[in-house]
Amino acid sequence: MRMQAALWTIAAIVLAAAPCRAQTTPQTVKIPQGAVEGTLSGDVAVFKAIPYAAPPIGPLRWRPPGPAPGWTGVRKADAFGPACIQPAEAAADISEDCLTLNIWAPTHLAGGEKAPVMVWIHGGAFVAGSGGEPFYDGTHFAERGVLLVTINYRLGRFGFFAHPALTAADPEGPLGNYGLMDQIAALRWVQANIAAFGGDPDNVTIAGQSSGATSVDYLMISPMARGLFAKAISESGFGRGADVPIRGTPRSAETIGARVAAALGVNGDDPAALAALRALPAQMLNAAPSGLADPEIPAPMIDGKVVPETIAAGFAAGHEAHVPLLAGGASWEASLFPGIAKDPRATLDQSGAAREALVALYGGPTDLARVAMDVTTDALVTEPNRLLALALIRDGGTAWLYHFAYVPAAQRDDMPGAPHGAEVMYVFDNMPAAPVSFGGRSIPAATADDRRLAEAMNSYWARFAAASSPGSAGDVPWPRFTETGQAVMVFGPDGPAPEPQFEKTRLDFLAAHASAP
Repeated sequence: MRMQAALWTIAAIVLAAAPCRAQTTPQTVKIPQGAVEGTLSGDVAVFKAIPYAAPPIGPLRWRPPGPAPGWTGVRKADAFGPACIQPAEAAADISEDCLTLNIWAPTHLAGGEKAPVMVWIHGGAFVAGSGGEPFYDGTHFAERGVLLVTINYRLGRFGFFAHPALTAADPEGPLGNYGLMDQIAALRWVQANIAAFGGDPDNVTIAGQSSGATSVDYLMISPMARGLFAKAISESGFGRGADVPIRGTPRSAETIGARVAAALGVNGDDPAALAALRALPAQMLNAAPSGLADPEIPAPMIDGKVVPETIAAGFAAGHEAHVPLLAGGASWEASLFPGIAKDPRATLDQSGAAREALVALYGGPTDLARVAMDVTTDALVTEPNRLLALALIRDGGTAWLYHFAYVPAAQRDDMPGAPHGAEVMYVFDNMPAAPVSFGGRSIPAATADDRRLAEAMNSYWARFAAASSPGSAGDVPWPRFTETGQAVMVFGPDGPAPEPQFEKTRLDFLAAHASAP
């Protein structure tokens, strides 16, 4: 989580160094909630902090999102709203009243033409982040004719929490996955309202990175999200992640929730206990409670309604939405775990009897740190992406996979690959105008090569949102992923290049030794 928070802090610093885009002309749109006034800059209209659900405060804490509030007069939409409650170091302005979305809409389309819509779900390990992060500025997508929406959703114990008192009060649910319920509510808002902003509700792409990508994977298997999107983009999702059941085991979400509540002074499963939980100050719930034997990390759980099964099991059974999928990851996803390079044997020893063969397959014992990082990257992201893509195409769907291995020239001697999240500024074509240092790591000012790659990636993503295929939007044709060809688009130092049978021997080995879905 610290790594993710640092990435978003870096984003804020980097984008602050870029030239500001002037926004001077008011732009007003009427929706059933009321009139909303954004700003117009060139051919892009921007609307910020539009409520898509009722504020989940007081008695609405840990309830499914309610109807969005309305207003009289004209609501100003020229500033981002607060982020949802999260660690203080991750965001300055936080509140439980945070369920808002932001829109970047193209205004240059021909009369009557509706823009394809992309709904971006931010990352942050399900405990941090917001739709107002500077890297997520959707101007360049809108300039390419794609209407971009970013959203806030409940995080941490506000977004992912189960407790026997909540179950007793509403045994039929849905329960636990309130952050995912918020995402679904935002998609329903888009279906009902986006046409007023020039968007096409029948051409919606859900997209996200890290926990946002894992959210996309969950939404692919969620019956409650079915029909709310037409395609999906998953960047560095964790498709084989272990899911916690909401109840029934010693490690269930309810058991953890009861331990957390007890550490905060609330016991029992009656209405009084639930009232006491909902009355707890937000800062108490946001802090790590003392007295727990192990850390409680809020995350999605198998609740039977929003999330009926694990992601891998859902795809294996053919329960996923059969929509076009674009998925991939970075070449150094292991950057999330800096301890791996310091003690690679601890990671590799987990492979048991397969350890020797695994090390040989990944380059031999002369550089165990590199082997352990590459194995971690492939096991967490690369192989699970292939797993989900293969399942989807066997069910008659279509998929395009990528591997982001681009490192700025000034950093190639110092970094083992592209770290987790590095592709986001390229996808949005939001490149730093000046060098920045943060936390001992520098981000150089974008070069001409950096910008060319960013333009290509933004073009591919925009065309996928528009036409369900990235095609040749970035100049190099992007081949569809097939079971026989297994071609992946590699974004490397020389730009985009398709690679057939991408890492097939390694990924086959990992798949053979992975736990069953």
